[in-house]
Amino acid sequence: MSGIPDFKTLVFKDTSFANLMNKRIYNVLLIATKYDAFMLEDDGRVDEQIFNEYTSLNLRYPPRFTQVTTEEEALEELTRKNYELIICMPNMDNRDVFGAATEIKSRYPHIPIVVLTPFSKEVSKRIENEDLSAIDYVFSWLGNSELLLAIIKLIEDKMNAPEDVSSVGVQIILLVEDSIRFYSSALPHLFQFVLKQSQEFSKEALNAHQRMLRMRGRPKIKLARTYEEAVRIFNQYKNNMLGIISDMSFMREGKKDPLAGYRFGKLVRDSGLVIPLVLESSESENIKYAKELQASFIDKNSKSYPQDLHEKIRRRFGFGDFVILKPETKEEIMRIKNLKDLQKKIFLIPDDSLRYHLSRNHFSRFFYSRAMFPPAELLRDIDVSEYKDMNEARQVIFDAIVEYRRMKNSGVVAVFQKERFDEYSNFARIGEGSLGGKGRGLAFMGSMVKRYPEFRQNENFPVTIPKTVVICTDIFDEFMETNKLYPLALSDIPDDQILRYFLRASLPARLIEDLMAFFEVVKSPIAIRSSSLLEDSHYQPFAGIYSTYMVPKMEDKYEMLRMLSDAIKAVYASVFYKDSKAYMTATSNLIDQEKMAIVLQEVVGTAYGTHFYPTISGVARSLNFYPIGNEKAEDGIANIALGLGKYIVDGGVTLRFSPRHPHNILQMSTLDFALRETQTRFYALDLQNVAEQFSIDDAFNLLKLTIKDADADGALKYIVSTFDPYDQMIQDGYYPGGRKIISFVNILQHDVFPLAKILDTILHIGAEEMGRPVEIEFAVNIDPENSSKAIFYLLQIRPIVDNKERLEEDLTLVKQEDTLLYTTSALGHGIITDVQDVIYVKSGSFNASKNQLIAYDIEKLNKQFTEEQKGYVLVGPGRWGSSDTWLGIPVKWPNISNARVIVECGLENYRIDPSQGTHFFQNLTSFGVGYFTVDPYKKDGWFDEEFLNAQPAVQETEYLRHVRFRHPVSIKIDGKKGVGVVMKPEK
Repeated sequence: MSGIPDFKTLVFKDTSFANLMNKRIYNVLLIATKYDAFMLEDDGRVDEQIFNEYTSLNLRYPPRFTQVTTEEEALEELTRKNYELIICMPNMDNRDVFGAATEIKSRYPHIPIVVLTPFSKEVSKRIENEDLSAIDYVFSWLGNSELLLAIIKLIEDKMNAPEDVSSVGVQIILLVEDSIRFYSSALPHLFQFVLKQSQEFSKEALNAHQRMLRMRGRPKIKLARTYEEAVRIFNQYKNNMLGIISDMSFMREGKKDPLAGYRFGKLVRDSGLVIPLVLESSESENIKYAKELQASFIDKNSKSYPQDLHEKIRRRFGFGDFVILKPETKEEIMRIKNLKDLQKKIFLIPDDSLRYHLSRNHFSRFFYSRAMFPPAELLRDIDVSEYKDMNEARQVIFDAIVEYRRMKNSGVVAVFQKERFDEYSNFARIGEGSLGGKGRGLAFMGSMVKRYPEFRQNENFPVTIPKTVVICTDIFDEFMETNKLYPLALSDIPDDQILRYFLRASLPARLIEDLMAFFEVVKSPIAIRSSSLLEDSHYQPFAGIYSTYMVPKMEDKYEMLRMLSDAIKAVYASVFYKDSKAYMTATSNLIDQEKMAIVLQEVVGTAYGTHFYPTISGVARSLNFYPIGNEKAEDGIANIALGLGKYIVDGGVTLRFSPRHPHNILQMSTLDFALRETQTRFYALDLQNVAEQFSIDDAFNLLKLTIKDADADGALKYIVSTFDPYDQMIQDGYYPGGRKIISFVNILQHDVFPLAKILDTILHIGAEEMGRPVEIEFAVNIDPENSSKAIFYLLQIRPIVDNKERLEEDLTLVKQEDTLLYTTSALGHGIITDVQDVIYVKSGSFNASKNQLIAYDIEKLNKQFTEEQKGYVLVGPGRWGSSDTWLGIPVKWPNISNARVIVECGLENYRIDPSQGTHFFQNLTSFGVGYFTVDPYKKDGWFDEEFLNAQPAVQETEYLRHVRFRHPVSIKIDGKKGVGVVMKPEK
């Protein structure tokens, strides 16, 4: 490919490092006398020496050595076990070693055989007269374990090179040398150098696992011992040759040719490929040939040979710093250390230097030596003469780096390094502990988004996750222990006192520097969310139990640091609040097992004057237990609203739709419905509230604004319809005057952004990947500068735990008079047979203004049930858990945690539409709790309150009645059909 790449269409595909270096040497058979083996081990174990070599270079899989002394033992051992390499150490009295090698090779032709021998004149003579056809390599052994490592790596490289080069473009370094003594000394140096460099470059990887994999992409080293072998290797790998080191004199056409290296160098130069060449010779006058070939020259007699070799490779093969030169004088202008450095300095490189380095493939070599194959391939194929000016070339290199970093950063949990975290970093962890439930969900989503290209297809509506840093659970442990907070936290002191003690404690010092680095990069406010071990774990629904704070972006870094630190401590404190402790008891968890990680995440949205919020927040689930019209349960359901997601969590009025039926919106079906049942308020972050003292209420700096406020901000253009009071009709879109209705009409009906399609894709891919139904939280922000662009942010994914109990019965055939409760709007699934109690709000004395008092009564009763470990059926009017006390009874989950079925019952003069997407959903499904909606006045279901009134009450307050039956009632719910019944007890 030549020409200028179009970065709009360019998507780098990640290199599959895990598929590289697949063939390994695991077992080595060593044939040597006891004495030689002992000398080899040098009083230590060869396994141990090799192991130390491997670990010092961060390599895995050190091979195991098995030692035998005779050919017979060797052949027997080979029948018992697989060996990938045989090393022979010939004892000079035992003339059979070469014969033994021939015998073994005839039976096991695929196993490489290496001879290790201490070199002396006598040995050299002996080797000249032996038949070496069965032997792959002969090495001179002086007792250095680095040579063993080099032998193993040389043979592994030989086994893996064809596949690794063709699959991802791994590079080859070719050593042409026929002196056994010389290559026995040069190869260990070469491997040590390349492995150390790869280790250094692998730091570009984002975590330890990626680093290990990245090292598999290091250049392979091939050894040629004759002119013909060198030509064959060159022809096979010439397009992936990082560099060549060649001796001057070696065998050609069966004879020693003193100028074979020069001839080979000419062949390389005649190919037209720009390949760095290093010529070595023990005759210093051969430097003239090196100059002619524009090659570096090394005198083999030099005392500093290893250092000279390192220096030439580092400079010529793209290792070490990238030194930018002035072409005429070769004087150094600047040095580039790593990818981030190159990204920063690319626009500072003068035109003539840039042209010089590009035309010699120095940029692609810089990437190749670091195993960054996608940008290396792109830049290798560019013809510098095609650029009108060098600014174009600079932009191409810059865009290649950005695209590469974006691709590498997505879907990976990186280790947070303050000097490396920048705008292309996406997800990092601080600490070694667990990421917690939310953190794991986010990491999983990141990898999912990376694996499915359909999420990136629409450049005006890409799917991503916000910049995220997770503070792992070990930091929580350290904070609790160094500040000695456990005794206090586990005591019964009030919540605000616990918070005060936590705020006075200090966070680990190293965390402070990391936090400073984090908000250097994040340009928006930061959300501080709990991510506990138990929260969002598959069977532990802790959603919404702990606090989430938001802090605005501030100019004063130290003020921002204070707020961020206080928010972290406040989330830590929320683990030990009264509600959390009650919840722990209700779920049979021990509070001291709970550990808290914290997710720091950029808040999605736009700043409008002094407040900040996104265009859309939403929750969606892949199972819909309230299907209407032609929707099916498996079509999924979404609830969206303007502003911050807390509004949805608190049970505010949202717009509800099924992603497969975005035109079918119940709330917009009638004028009356649209005016009454759409959102009128929303939450925004107050950018001016920089609290002196944090509150146990995590919403202390959120503003509850009206739709008029959003209109004044200019935020409503694409998400509203307009009510025309004169014509008494609703018009799609934004028009001056008239009441604005949050209908998201342009997005759902007119598909300005394919929100429904993206949600459907995510829900179904997510459910497939998790192997169970899922719930996601998301936010969408429309770019206020360019309204044709928006970004979809995935904020959370968690499994919905299904009650798998099978229900064979057709509940529609049940007779109404046999039931206490009957509904065709039931949430949940399964059969419950161990409940004897019903608590219900008396309809006769109900008054919505007393809803808060009713909540207190229920909390007291629920406590008794928690102590007795019993469940009950709870029936009451309006929306359970609404934070608006006029819409329902404002209980929190811990206040009703023992209810096994919760019923919203409409009253003649109090008809509130059933709640959707309140924070209970996750808890209901996880605990297998049924949720019934009954509205006898709409002929939707039935509630036999008269039957209950006729039973004696165990307890009765002004508003509530508690009835206990002698036998359990039978509760059956068919979640797919939405039918639920509570049968009357047997007499």
